[in-house]
This record gives sequence, C-alpha cells and structure tokens, in this order.
Amino acid sequence: MVELWILLSVAAAFSQNLRFMLQKHLKSTSLTTTGATFLRFLYTAPLVAVAMVFYLEFTAQPFPVFGSGFARYVMVGGLGQIVGTLCVVALFAERNFAVGLTFKNTEVILSAVVGFLVLGESLSAYGLGALVLGLVGLMLLSDPPSGGGAFLRRIFNRALGLGLLSGMSFAISAVAYRGATLLVLSDDFALRAGITLGFVTVFQTFIMAVWLFVRNQDEISRVIRVWRVGIMVGLSSMIGSLCWFSAFTLQTAAYVKGIGQIELVFGFVASYFFYKEKITAREIWGTVLLLASIVALILLL
Repeated sequence: MVELWILLSVAAAFSQNLRFMLQKHLKSTSLTTTGATFLRFLYTAPLVAVAMVFYLEFTAQPFPVFGSGFARYVMVGGLGQIVGTLCVVALFAERNFAVGLTFKNTEVILSAVVGFLVLGESLSAYGLGALVLGLVGLMLLSDPPSGGGAFLRRIFNRALGLGLLSGMSFAISAVAYRGATLLVLSDDFALRAGITLGFVTVFQTFIMAVWLFVRNQDEISRVIRVWRVGIMVGLSSMIGSLCWFSAFTLQTAAYVKGIGQIELVFGFVASYFFYKEKITAREIWGTVLLLASIVALILLL
C-alpha cells in the first residue's frame, strides 16, 4: 500500500504546478514579479485561517502549544519561500515553463550540498557522481536555445542564477518548515501542518505588504483587482502547502521533495499542451540527467 506521505507529496506537486501556471499568467498579463508573488500569500492566508478555525471546532481540539524555536523556523522558511517564488516567477520570463520548474527543482541537489558544507554530512563516491551528473544536466539546461556567443557567457547566465537561487531558497524553506511542524506539540499531523502554514502565510503576507507599500503601492491595487484569479491561486496554494506541510510532519524534507519531483512531469505536460512552448532536444536531455541525479541522491539518502 502506498504510504500517505507519498500521496501527499504528489498532490502537493500537482497543486503547486497549477499555482505556478496561474502566477505565470498573471506575470505575463497584469502583475510584476513581486505582485504575482505577493498575491499568492495574500489570498492564501485568510483561507488557511478559516480552514484551521473550522478544523479546531470540528475536532474539538484546543489551540496547540509550540516548542522553543518555532517562530525562528517560521521566519526562515517564510523568507526562503518568498525569495524562491520571486526567482521562479522571474525565471518564467527567461525560459519556458517546464525548464523553469526544472531549475527550481535543483533544491534536492542543493539540499545535499548544504548538508555537506554546513552539517559536515559526508558524501560517498556515488553521491559525488550524482552531483556531477546533475551539474552536466544544469549546464545543458542553462545554455539558451538560441546559442551563439562565448561558451561561458552562454552557460553562466541570468536563468542559471535565478534557478540556483530558487533551488537554494526552497531547500532552506523545506528544512525550516519541517523543523517548525515538529515543534507544534500535537499528535494530529494535519493540525501541526495547518497551524504552521497559517503562521507562515500571515508572516509572508505582512512582509511583502510592507515591501510593496514602501516600493510600489500601485501594485497592491492591481493585486486586489485580479481577485478572481487571486482566489484560485490562493486555493491551489493552500491545498498544495497543506499537503507539503503534512508530508513534512510524516517524513524528512529530502524524501518529500524527492517524490515531489513529479512536478516536472506536470510541468512538461503544461508547457507542451497548454503553452505550446517548444522544448529542444538539449533541454530534454538536460532534464533527464538532472532527474537521474536527483533520483540517485534520494536513493542514497
């Protein structure tokens, strides 16, 4: 029988893919990168709050107590997700939808690198080989379809920088979110996930609202005007995030994100059938190599 955390990870990946599609649409039609990112948190926070109020009432549970360090994990995870989302939305303007998601999913490889550099977790020869394989895939993906010009300028470009920064940011946020959910003192994994998500989205909404109020107040008005799509983004984001957070309470972030790489399959389907974007043979091979690297790392964890 398939374990619950695996089903939750797949559902989270599907919902996240739908949310990125909606954000890509808003970015290309009516909002800036920052506005499309802010919209996601603004319309998710109240939905999560209402859902948790009903859940606590339905299950007759008291509001949970938190362990030391909960707020720190929430803030680190929330900021990491903001940066990661900004990078992914901006990346969609540089490359097609599927390749943008592939760059974002370097978070699995980067998690292994961060673990080695920060925590001193050793990498076997097989692990090093998996990282090299992923590097080759990244090089193939980072080379723009147009080609031309000096090799280094083609490889080290804006898309690669955004992709690596998004992957690193999401890797940090995933680990922080798992840490936060484990500090919600309750045996109900759904409650732990929902309460953590509620605090995270309120924090993210506040931070981005202050930023836009100072830098671009007109964008706040535009975000409110597209409320119909905003509610759809909020719903898909809430469902996806609740599934991610629930999976984090049941399994380590690395395994959860490893299963979540199925998002790439959803991304290629959307890129080809929905956006009618051309996917080059080099991009396909780059994605295959990157996926192979990710799978190898997950099997070695």
